[in-house]
Amino acid sequence: MSKTKYTLEYPFNSSPAVLFNRLSTASGLSEWFADDVYVNEKTYTFVWDGAEQKAEMLSRKNPEHVKFQWIEEDIVLGEDAEFFEFRIRKDDLTGETALIITDFADDDDKEDAIELWDTQISTLKHKLGI
Repeated sequence: MSKTKYTLEYPFNSSPAVLFNRLSTASGLSEWFADDVYVNEKTYTFVWDGAEQKAEMLSRKNPEHVKFQWIEEDIVLGEDAEFFEFRIRKDDLTGETALIITDFADDDDKEDAIELWDTQISTLKHKLGI
């Protein structure tokens, strides 16, 4: 079953640099995204309840975005490849910061996936004191 791409946007009362650190480093990601995170070059190992899942960092631009692809997924990299991405947008006019998440999910699992992101982002905001 192919997965559908979706995008979520969350407002943040935080500087892009502080937020980017939580999205792109092992210590930052282990605060809210996974129980623990290990990095070996561009390979990130995420640990949840003792189970590991690896992702490759495909791109990173400080403090704008970071993009990962799960290594276990047997997908040929390309324009249509499935990935998950964190993008930070700061509105120059209002000064507001937003975190935009792009991910993929099966149609049957999309609501659960969005609920999981909502929970994780709530944890991230709490860790940032927002």
